Parts: sequence; C-alpha cells; structure tokens
Amino acid sequence: MIINKATMDAVFTNFRADYEAGALAAKPMKERLALTVKSATAEETYGWLGNYNSLREWIGDKHLNGLTLHGFTLKNRQFENTITVQRNDIEDDRVGVLSGAFKLMGQDAALHPDELIFDLMRHGAAQRCYDGQYFFDTDHPVDPSDDTKGVVSNVDVTNPGDAPGWVLLDTTKVVKPFIFQERKPYTFVRMDHEADEKVFMRGEYRYGVEARVNAGYGLWQLAYGSNKTLDAARFAAARAAMMALKAPTGKPLGIIPDVLLVAPAFEDAARQLLNLDTSHYKGAVELIVCPWLA
Repeated sequence: MIINKATMDAVFTNFRADYEAGALAAKPMKERLALTVKSATAEETYGWLGNYNSLREWIGDKHLNGLTLHGFTLKNRQFENTITVQRNDIEDDRVGVLSGAFKLMGQDAALHPDELIFDLMRHGAAQRCYDGQYFFDTDHPVDPSDDTKGVVSNVDVTNPGDAPGWVLLDTTKVVKPFIFQERKPYTFVRMDHEADEKVFMRGEYRYGVEARVNAGYGLWQLAYGSNKTLDAARFAAARAAMMALKAPTGKPLGIIPDVLLVAPAFEDAARQLLNLDTSHYKGAVELIVCPWLA
C-alpha cells in the first residue's frame, strides 16, 4: 500500500469504524445508574441535591424554595487510551488484522463510565456525598438544614467502611443514585501525519481515545448497600428502609427498588431469593451480577 494523505485518511476511517462498532456492541449501565450532566467548565457544583420540594397547594403567597449550597463539587478528569501502529503494517496492508484492537478500544470507552460508577459504589461507605455523610451511611440527616428531624440509614455492613457485596437501587427516577459528568465526550483521535516526529523518527502512527469526564454521588436515598448474607430477611429490611424514606416535609419519596446489583460471590443467594417459586420476592427486582462490585 502506498502511503499518502488519501491512504491515511482511509486507514483512519477504518479504525474509527472499528472503534465505533466496539462501542455499539457494549452494553453499559451508565444511563440506568447515573444522571448524565454536560459540563461547561473544569468543575461543576451541585447545590440542588437534597433541596427540592414537591408541589403544594397555592394558598396565599408562594413558598420560595432556596437551593442551599452543600459544597458538592465534581472536578473533571482526563482519560486516554492510545495504540501505536507501525508504518510497515500500513504498507503491508494489514489494517484488517488490527480491527480487533480498535473494537476493543471502543468497547472499553463505552464501558468506562460504568467503571467510574462502580468504583464509587465499591467505596461508598468511605466517601462522602452531598450531605457531608458517607454515601452508604447509618446517619444521613433527613433534612441537612434541620438536625431535629433525625437521621436514617442506607447501609448494613460488618465493619464501617466495608465495600458492599450487594446493592439495592431505585433507577426509575429522573435523578439517579450517581452522576456522570461529561466535559469532553469519548473522542477517537489520530496522530498520523507524515510530518509528525514519531512518524518520521520511529515509523509509527498513533490512534486513541480521549475524554474529560468524572462520576460522583447523586441521591443516596436511591441506594442501599450491604455485605452481609443476602437472605429474605435482610432483603426485606433493605427494601422497607428505602420505601419508608420521606422528604423533609414528611411526604414519602415514593422510592421502590427495581434493581439488585450483586458481586459474583452473592449471585447464588440472589438467584435463590428472586427466582424460587417459594420465595416471597420472586421477580421483585431485576438481578444484575456485577464483577466490578467484587
């Protein structure tokens, strides 16, 4: 194959098509677990979490709801993955042989938000969310601006800070348990101009993916984590605790868990709980086995 601009444009088009095919074949859970927010700066502050009040009857003056700033700021991070391709491979027309590497790159990019989210989930009992408490914690304030309204729990672990082995979630709300923040989407890029130093000195081209993104904690009320034995009693207690949660006004939040995420070690217990005809909770939630939770 003769190396010229037209050739390299065609090679880039082929590699990008492979990348996109890999991304399309992936089945990320990001949209279900996280609220995606488009970022316009280096960081974003989420002052509205936990301060929304529902509709009330309009009698007299309107009740003005201020958005108290909780100081929850999410800074964007840079990520990349780069592959080098030898000039000789292009000259020898081996582009098709390399397609698998770019499909894998596309798949990894599509699943990368999930990795960020599951890392947050895994460390949720030791990292703080908008109300200043750990995401999975025993003493979340019902109203962050009024200590007299008490605290509630969304965790049941053996030791403080333990990673959960199973997590019950409500993914049906418009705001999710997690936030995925996107400043620059995952973009396929190239460095294959003949005048580039690496091409001239080493006879190699570079292709990769770049992104500026991050993930953070959303509403802790929509998640309950545990590392204790997954049985009917603990599942029922977690489910009841979530459904009993109320807004600072005393109005039920209307939470109904619909997903049970489990580490592989909890898969057998989860399937018995949710699939057996004798189980009270058969089909109560969707079961998702999550290797990243281990």
